[in-house]
Amino acid sequence: MTQKDKKLAYKVYLYLGALFITSLVVSNLIFQKFFYWYPFGDIKVFGASLFEVSVGILPYPITFLITDLISEIFGKKKANQIVVAGIFASFFSMGIILLADAVPALSSSPIKDDLFSKVFALSPIAVLASMMAYLFAQFIDIRIYHFWKNYTSGKHLWLRNNFSTFSSQFIDTFTVVLLLCVFEVLPWSLFYGLLVSGFLFKVFIAIIDTPLLYLFVYILRRRFKLKAGEEIQLD
Repeated sequence: MTQKDKKLAYKVYLYLGALFITSLVVSNLIFQKFFYWYPFGDIKVFGASLFEVSVGILPYPITFLITDLISEIFGKKKANQIVVAGIFASFFSMGIILLADAVPALSSSPIKDDLFSKVFALSPIAVLASMMAYLFAQFIDIRIYHFWKNYTSGKHLWLRNNFSTFSSQFIDTFTVVLLLCVFEVLPWSLFYGLLVSGFLFKVFIAIIDTPLLYLFVYILRRRFKLKAGEEIQLD
């Protein structure tokens, strides 16, 4: 690989990392708004709404698409580095929120203390729960992805993408909903509904993003002249 191609590859990795971190941090900031993602009305399961999910779930599947893409093109080590960077960014954002919430608002401030606290005060707890779930899920996703990549000798991209994502998304959904209920951010009555609905939504998105992964992998492999299973070494 020429020096020019290596610089371009590093830039691609940097931008993918930026998208990953942005999606992760934003998902933790907006989680308190909920919506129905199923268009045909309310359906109950275990006494809870089946298709009721947080808007924080919207950018979250992007993180798994990006780690799978980085795993495929740049390798396991670079994917793990992005995960660690995402953890750091999330805790840093949590610190900023705590500081902003502690600073008293001016009487002329358009956003008063009570409104700011209502929107953002629970975010640190949500970030903690999300980060614990995220830590388990992302590392498991990367490990499973590379297991299937090695087992299939770099073939069957759809297999490793979906197997790794389905497993990690269930772990992520179960852990984050459980912790949010334990920390009393959400009532236990919503546990099963949010678990089933959140997992189904993520599986649905994972199926949709498989063609996107194929497209991006095809573009990058063609641009950098990579063979099936071959990875770009940035170090």
